[in-house]
Amino acid sequence: MSDIYEGNNEFDLFITDLNGNLRGKRIPSSGLESVMTQGVKLPQSVIGFDHWGDDVLDNGMVFETGDSDGVCFPVHSQPIPVPWAESVRDQVLAMMYNADGTPFYPDPRQILTRIVKRFKDLGYTPVVATELEFYLLDGEAEAKRQPSPPIIVEGNGVRLNKTDCYSIEEMDGLEGFFAEVRSACEIQGIPADTIISELGPGQFEINMKHSNDAVQAADHAIMFKRLVKGVARHHDFGATFMAKPYADKSGNGFHVHFSLLDEQGKNVFDNGTDEGSGLLQQAVAGVLKHMSSSMLVFAPHMNSYRRFQNGAHAPTFASWGYENRTVAVRIPESEHIARRLEHRVAGADANPYLVLSAVLGAALNGIEAKLSPPQAIEGDAYAMSERFEPLPNRWELAAKSFADSTFLRDYLGEEFVRVYGAVKEQEQQKIYSRISNVEYEAYL
Repeated sequence: MSDIYEGNNEFDLFITDLNGNLRGKRIPSSGLESVMTQGVKLPQSVIGFDHWGDDVLDNGMVFETGDSDGVCFPVHSQPIPVPWAESVRDQVLAMMYNADGTPFYPDPRQILTRIVKRFKDLGYTPVVATELEFYLLDGEAEAKRQPSPPIIVEGNGVRLNKTDCYSIEEMDGLEGFFAEVRSACEIQGIPADTIISELGPGQFEINMKHSNDAVQAADHAIMFKRLVKGVARHHDFGATFMAKPYADKSGNGFHVHFSLLDEQGKNVFDNGTDEGSGLLQQAVAGVLKHMSSSMLVFAPHMNSYRRFQNGAHAPTFASWGYENRTVAVRIPESEHIARRLEHRVAGADANPYLVLSAVLGAALNGIEAKLSPPQAIEGDAYAMSERFEPLPNRWELAAKSFADSTFLRDYLGEEFVRVYGAVKEQEQQKIYSRISNVEYEAYL
């Protein structure tokens, strides 16, 4: 191992479960060489935990298998420093395999790897960029489990309590925080690009540069979410990627930009016109066709569905258009060589591996089946929403659409649909069995 790691006392090894939560072990540095060469055993059922880390007995991976182990192998050749940690520490991102070395396909990273391979078999390479929104909160917010009013800006004592979209002054007040975020991204190899002050007070978006490795792009999104929360704590803030932490403020979205290269490195969505190629049209058609059945991936939690309201900058039906931010799939104005689509449905609370799997898988189906999209929307799509079938706007409706999907079984896998569906059903039962404060206020 490199000398850079010799002084470290321990490291975190983790996989990403279906909810996008990190599960793993903190291991002494003396075990690093063994981990890098032999992996670490974890119960396969860990992938299918519910959001609170409880077993999901109906997913078929607990008692039926004797709660057997899988083997988690690191996905990078070296551990990655965790610069915000109080003591010197590294992290190791891993992916789960069966005991015989074959891929374990409920693992969301394995699912995305398989989708990318299907593109490669056709001679195409997906190029992906992600955009993640988050809120900075008062430092006590995490302990209280309440989204306390937006943070007080470092240095000047001003509380961020109003919308100030694209404000440079707002970011100036958080210069120390964002400088540390940038530094941590560089240390961890995360290709962070622009930083934007967003629609909500204390809400920000950081865009990633385009990558021709879609799996690595999802790795970076997962690592970035951990990084932001860690750096925020270091500055006595909280940070959340919750889809809708404030009922009357903008929600947190997760937008995906996507194009395709052929084996010569040419963008096949570009045909020299503003409209884009036939392959672009087919990809758009596939993404639109399977959007409803994938909503449980794009909006995985009960809170996720609070984003989908008319005029709230989250799409309410499967639509597309050119340079139009009111639709679900936007074709941004750009140079022809950069022709791409932007998928604008997912929330920042979604699992990046599954979001990219659903988006790329749907586009692949559109290309393979040579589908044609409906007419592009011009103008305000929200004003037209009553003329179209809405996307599932409640958790249980999305779960039914998910369970009925042949596309998800064919492209993301039968085992994934079974395990993820069971996870969401258990989470719904837990939440719906609890009586909320508003019910007591209204009915007691």
